[in-house]
Amino acid sequence: MYHNLSGFFESWEFEAGATSRILKNLTDESLKQEVTPNQWSLGRIAWHTVTAIKVISSQAGLRFEAPSEDWSVPSSANFIAESYIKSSHKFVEALETQWTDQTLLEQVDFFGIKMTKGSLLLFLNQHQTHHRGQMTILMRQAGLNVPGIYGPSKEEWAQFGMAEPRQSLFD
Repeated sequence: MYHNLSGFFESWEFEAGATSRILKNLTDESLKQEVTPNQWSLGRIAWHTVTAIKVISSQAGLRFEAPSEDWSVPSSANFIAESYIKSSHKFVEALETQWTDQTLLEQVDFFGIKMTKGSLLLFLNQHQTHHRGQMTILMRQAGLNVPGIYGPSKEEWAQFGMAEPRQSLFD
């Protein structure tokens, strides 16, 4: 739970930047990647991550212009990435003008779950982190490079002068 907006903004800046880096590495073709047939595609998860900013925060009364319809999924990876950046900026602007630190203590009903607005902001950050993890798996399956988030990715180890991690104890 966040107890002040400045703490949330610091966290959101890092997490939104990480999500943006993931989305910017997608290609139009990769948006079709699925784990198995009839499961959410990489594009569907990416677009859901964009629209969830408004859907989740609007449950707590925050108002701003951003996409909120999950369907249909855009066919342009660049459009998805740019939409995320715009939605994130509008979200932060709305928080700065509509909420205060005291607002974070107010209770909301989030799809039947009672929580504070500060907890809702934590949920939103964790929600995008969850979907970022799903996207990185699908990115690997699609043959894309994955940027590091909480440390270097496999592709980035060499940039730090490090040997690539071993695949097993027997390598």
